[in-house]
Amino acid sequence: MRSMLALMAACWFGCAPAAELHAYTEDVPPLNYLDNGNVKGYSTEVLQLVAREAGLNLTIEVLPWLRAYAKARDTAGGLLYTVVRTPEREAQFQWVGPIGSRRIYMYRLDKRGDIRVDAASDLTRYRNGVLAGSASANQLQALGLQSGQNLDLGQSDAVNLKKLLLKRVDLVAMLDWAMAWQMRQQRLPEKNVSPVWLLDGKLQYWFALNPQTPPEQTARLQAALERVRADGRLQAIRRRYRDD
Repeated sequence: MRSMLALMAACWFGCAPAAELHAYTEDVPPLNYLDNGNVKGYSTEVLQLVAREAGLNLTIEVLPWLRAYAKARDTAGGLLYTVVRTPEREAQFQWVGPIGSRRIYMYRLDKRGDIRVDAASDLTRYRNGVLAGSASANQLQALGLQSGQNLDLGQSDAVNLKKLLLKRVDLVAMLDWAMAWQMRQQRLPEKNVSPVWLLDGKLQYWFALNPQTPPEQTARLQAALERVRADGRLQAIRRRYRDD
């Protein structure tokens, strides 16, 4: 009888379905983006690998940022990516990471040697392109830049890069990941643009899990991330999106 009970218990645990992980993200290439209905990107590939390594079933949905944020907070098994871990958000989620750096630079065309930025105040002398509604736009406005004067608000990174290439702006604020990606999309050498000022480089990107996630599940994901970091699989994914 005991052997039969042990066999039934083993079958129960061995056959139990894997935990469900429902991930929500926004469209920010090359970290996470939709391509012909498929979710792709560096962070997406890392999450898929880590979830598989941890033995978790994964679904991914691309939504506007505020909806993705709310879904991850309100959904059992919810996960939000790609997320900057800030003091304000610390208690709102459980965290797995870090998965990548976050550096936002002010870029100029490499041939524009006349543009020099030695201090943040120098930015006011130039016309600066930035994504409308972004944290970078807020930072530039806090430095005294004004829309319609020395601040040009664009609707996408692609639009802002086009303005830079056409010399409609002197500088453009962009995540280094995004600039490398956008230059590839334009089939242009990345060396055609030069970073001249680090606008923001203090934080990193993470996966943020619903606060009610079982701690052991978070630990499994973190352990899986450390394994793929240690054996080189994380870096191999990174190299497909970045050259450095």
